[in-house]
Amino acid sequence: MLKNKKLILVIFLGVQIITISILKNYPEFVEQFYSNGLYVFLSKLMRYAFGWLPFSVGDIFYTLAGIYIIRWLIINRKRILNDTIKWLLDIGATISIAYFAFHMLWAFNYYRQPLYKSLNLEAEYTTEQLITFTEKLIEKSNSVHTQLTKNDTLKVELPYTRAEIFNNVKNGYDELSKTYPHLNYQPTSLKKSIYSTPLIYMGFSGYLNPFTNEAQVSRLMPTYKFPTTSCHEAAHQLGYAAENEANFIGSLAAIHNDDIYFKYSGYTFALRYCLAEIYKREPETYSNILSTVNKGIIKNYQEVQDFWMDYENPIEPFFEKTFDSFLKANNQSAGMKSYSYVVALLVNYYEDKTL
Repeated sequence: MLKNKKLILVIFLGVQIITISILKNYPEFVEQFYSNGLYVFLSKLMRYAFGWLPFSVGDIFYTLAGIYIIRWLIINRKRILNDTIKWLLDIGATISIAYFAFHMLWAFNYYRQPLYKSLNLEAEYTTEQLITFTEKLIEKSNSVHTQLTKNDTLKVELPYTRAEIFNNVKNGYDELSKTYPHLNYQPTSLKKSIYSTPLIYMGFSGYLNPFTNEAQVSRLMPTYKFPTTSCHEAAHQLGYAAENEANFIGSLAAIHNDDIYFKYSGYTFALRYCLAEIYKREPETYSNILSTVNKGIIKNYQEVQDFWMDYENPIEPFFEKTFDSFLKANNQSAGMKSYSYVVALLVNYYEDKTL
């Protein structure tokens, strides 16, 4: 009887895979009935359930699951040869349940309608548009930087603890939700990961736990990056699975925050992506335009770069490659390169708006 149930679960895994391959072709359906329907209820439910706790339930869950899997594999190692079919059924049934929970609780968002369509934005932009927007962004970033430092050569130091930054993330989303009600971020669930160090060594500053809807941010991240990283993970919680879309919404949430330090983090976050895109398209223009950026902003960029260089290690490329493959398998054909597509969203969003 138990064997039959496990076989049914394995067959169900195949049904799930087929269903998802079909749903990929109907992003409007996913957008309406899952991302703006069922997911809104499920995500809020999980954030109400776990968000108030001061520790990461998801990290503890992963720890216990990891211990259980290792223990199970050790205990059942002889069954690999002696009872192969039942051993495979056990594995397949477990994967089927986890696969179902992963998609039902969050991952169907990978197949939703692209953000540029729901915001009625263009998907492409010219180099001229990019340069014009970047110049405006530099002017705004320099202005905010000077307000904070009174000296264009000093880097900005945020006067907040990481807990205070977490508490202030909601402010920016409150402002955004006045225009876009679906970006209302209530309740919140932002936490420092207990795996902060391994996370950084793997090359990641944070992640969303799809099973508890907790946003995890590494406590090791420089405070300058903490606002935008936290806003980015909150965007994932709101159902934006694509990295470029989470970056875009995260930058908007930081820019719309009442706190000037959040604004600085948001403007310079967006600026860095635009500068990188100009470098790819017109290296000579990049050199000229970079010289107009306050030296203090460059020092903040250097601070982050130095931070990541301190944690470079031989296994980091492996994890990045794995994540890249994961993104491609989940409807993001550009993989990790999709991070750079945030520029298209920024340029077209601000085409008829003031910074």
